[in-house]
Amino acid sequence: MSKVACVLTDMFEDVEFTQPVNDLKKDGHEVTNIEWKAGKEVTGKQGETTVTIDTSIDDVNAEDFDALFIPGGFSPDQLRGDEKFVKFAKHFMDNDKPVFAICHGPQLLITAKTLEGRQATGFKSIQVDMEYAGATVKDQEVVVCHDQLVTSRQPDDIPAFNKEMTRILNK
Repeated sequence: MSKVACVLTDMFEDVEFTQPVNDLKKDGHEVTNIEWKAGKEVTGKQGETTVTIDTSIDDVNAEDFDALFIPGGFSPDQLRGDEKFVKFAKHFMDNDKPVFAICHGPQLLITAKTLEGRQATGFKSIQVDMEYAGATVKDQEVVVCHDQLVTSRQPDDIPAFNKEMTRILNK
């Protein structure tokens, strides 16, 4: 069982949170939802999902987690404006811990300056930004880099994303 940190705030993409988290929990992994305020309820951009935040970014240590999950939507763009979230994400990339980012999730990794020399994908509108950050961007449903970084483009890619995410955590 792995301890997975999930960073999110309001306007995350509903299914990009629910489907991966359901698969993680089904496999016995523990998911901790992290935002600015513990106990706060955040809502997905489709209005279909409400998530209660387990703990504040101020009260967590990246060392206590085995992997990082970043759902898409507008959430990653909001989080990357806070250096605490940027440093948190950077820890996982710098220490070769598994990182799973879908859709707009790689925006947090762009700001953490951790995509240089990596193969990755993301939502079409951020692919140029990813290239500017030094990534080799592939337009495919899932890209796995060094068996550590798993990225996907959009909700349609969730089955392939989840398959690679669980494969890496269960190896």
